[in-house]
Amino acid sequence: MNIMSPIVACVLAAFLGGCASSPPGGAVPGTAEPAAPAVSEAPAVNGASDSSAAAESVTALYRYRFVQVVPGSDRFTFQDRDLSFYFRPSPDALYFQVENRQSRPVWIDWDRSVFHDPREGRGQVAHSTTRWADRFNVQASTQIIGMQRYSDHVLPMDYLVDPAGSDQQLHRPLLPEDTTAPQFSDKEFGVDLVFRVEDQPRTYSFRFRIASVIPK
Repeated sequence: MNIMSPIVACVLAAFLGGCASSPPGGAVPGTAEPAAPAVSEAPAVNGASDSSAAAESVTALYRYRFVQVVPGSDRFTFQDRDLSFYFRPSPDALYFQVENRQSRPVWIDWDRSVFHDPREGRGQVAHSTTRWADRFNVQASTQIIGMQRYSDHVLPMDYLVDPAGSDQQLHRPLLPEDTTAPQFSDKEFGVDLVFRVEDQPRTYSFRFRIASVIPK
């Protein structure tokens, strides 16, 4: 009688689907691939409230705490001989107020300004009057006359959402307030605002770090 050797028998059994065959892709039984970070599907918001409003929505599951790291300030301020700034980061947008400290006008050059978002992207800046239809248009500069203040909010241009024919400024929030919020702990974001001062461009860079994300 022709008796099959143990080695040949095992090879044949493996070929037929038995004898300790490995799962497709070489995965080890009982293990799983690590899940990708969840992506927030937060609904679009309409514009942004003024800088005196609450820093988070009433439905928020998490609260953010921010610190200003560039230039460093524990009061979210900066000033030089020409301009004085105050910032208030929030989950929906970055609010700011700037004061022209001299007697001649200055301009904010929106088209040359850049937003650095917390997802490590960068691109054009949208502000309070920017709409979906303006995405590929030249934005008019904003004049701040001497000794006057100007308040606004800024966000990434590519966060704008099609408002379906309305004149609303619909956009994705700057930061989620749902269960994906803890992913953003220690992330940084900010803006490079370009001003024309005495007909010369001058860039003011500001960066903010998410110091903590706390459940409400």
